[in-house]
Amino acid sequence: IHYDYKIALACVDAGVDKIRINPGNIGASDRIKAVARACALHGVPIRIGVNGGSLESAVLAKYGRPCAEALAESALYHAALLEQQDFDDIIISIKSSDVKTMIDANRILAEKCAYPLHLGVTEAGGAHMGTLKNAAGIGALLAEGMGDTIRISLTADPCQEVIEGKNLLKALGLWQRPYVNL
Repeated sequence: IHYDYKIALACVDAGVDKIRINPGNIGASDRIKAVARACALHGVPIRIGVNGGSLESAVLAKYGRPCAEALAESALYHAALLEQQDFDDIIISIKSSDVKTMIDANRILAEKCAYPLHLGVTEAGGAHMGTLKNAAGIGALLAEGMGDTIRISLTADPCQEVIEGKNLLKALGLWQRPYVNL
């Protein structure tokens, strides 16, 4: 959900299981408070999504570019906004199209907070290159014991994302269900 907090409230009222927001672009603190309260009331977790395109101007000015440190700082800032509303059912997602930046940002974040991490490489590309970039980034972190959920993001058939995600988990020995051929 971007920019219009009323959409987030409508989604919660409609019974969604989880919402993804960037508190920095939802708006004023009263809007963040309304979303946090609605989610708390309905038991809906909030996934904070941060990527290079969503960094605040002050963070960009401080670091000069969307680097790992900037992404981690922004994510922690957004978590603090929700924590100020006594909301802590938070999942954090830091994504970058640069694999090393994604890995480094998630490592920084894992050292600084205990929130579950959603891993992925944004704008990864088509089926071949996108799978490679996601496998490198997500695979490295999963092999280190980081990450709670993943998304293989491809500019291809969405079913391919699921197949490649299962293949990655299987390759790492993390697939615990019988393998299903899709």
